[in-house]
Amino acid sequence: VQLQASGGGLVQAGGSLRLSCAASGRTFSAYGMGWFRQAPGKERGFVAAITWSGGNRYHAHAVMGRFTISRGSAKNMVDLQMNGLKPEDTAVYYCAPYDSGSYYSDRSYDYWGPGTQVTVSS
Repeated sequence: VQLQASGGGLVQAGGSLRLSCAASGRTFSAYGMGWFRQAPGKERGFVAAITWSGGNRYHAHAVMGRFTISRGSAKNMVDLQMNGLKPEDTAVYYCAPYDSGSYYSDRSYDYWGPGTQVTVSS
């Protein structure tokens, strides 16, 4: 399984970024995808998740109303639109395929890519 997250960068507070994740190596039709983030000195935390049907979406309270997860334009792709970015959103963002269990727990995801850095300046 290969996961490629892209779209990170440096942005000023209030700005926007769109992250994309491309997954390959297995059939994801029965799985969902999630985004997590990890800031320096902190544990990896849930950001958003989506079922492959797109019918169910989950967002962390801290990003609700600002971030939106969606299916990508191509098969096995998931996007994360991030608006109204804040300095506290600075982290490495990871996408991962959902396996089983709670969508909010990183233990429910079984593969992790290298992530993409998002830095928000004040």
